[in-house]
Amino acid sequence: MKKALFFSFLALLGSQPILAQKDTEALQKADSLFAADSIEAAYPFYRQVLRQQKVYSPRMLLRMAYVQEGLGHYPAALYYLSLAQARQPRRSTWAKMASLAQRHRLTGYPDSWRQQLRIVFRRYYYRLLQAALLVAVVGGTVLWLRRRERRGWWVAYAAYVLATAAFLNLLRPERSGLVARSRAALMAGPSPGATWLTTAAVGDRLVVLGKQDVWYRVRWQGKDAYIRQHDLLEVQ
Repeated sequence: MKKALFFSFLALLGSQPILAQKDTEALQKADSLFAADSIEAAYPFYRQVLRQQKVYSPRMLLRMAYVQEGLGHYPAALYYLSLAQARQPRRSTWAKMASLAQRHRLTGYPDSWRQQLRIVFRRYYYRLLQAALLVAVVGGTVLWLRRRERRGWWVAYAAYVLATAAFLNLLRPERSGLVARSRAALMAGPSPGATWLTTAAVGDRLVVLGKQDVWYRVRWQGKDAYIRQHDLLEVQ
């Protein structure tokens, strides 16, 4: 299998080394096989690292996605792409996911300017969070030391804290999951006797809002729906 097409979106990671992996023999073997174009042979070793070490880098996940897409296993490819996107949000990775989903008529992968803007913000979410908290701590400390400051400064500080909390809450990374079984039912409530809403396809992406017993509460067409736990593979 040729790797030329894959490197067009693998390049988004640059030439950074795999920092999240332990320097295991399995990982070294996998990288060696992948570099030698023995791509399918490299996949079991990557999967071994993912299962045993419970650590992974976006580069490894993208390679695993590439192998699965080449084999025609698009749900697995989307899952690994989703893991890579959750770990390191990138517009290029999302574009690949949206393209793959469109090809197989899957839902939950919007390719709009709003989605692109969310990805940019989420990429820097934790940096923004650290900066906002630092400003809040410094500002609060200064006001506390200078307690004779006008009341207006305290009101402005409180407004800043509230606005920052609301802003970061809106931008926080959302939980999501991929439908893992064909013809999975979405119900109006967490019960087999609830109203049936629709049937989801393998690979459909759903935003996870919560969990109740053996059901996930998800967002579907702007409203709440429920899907059985074993029908959804949560991206973590």
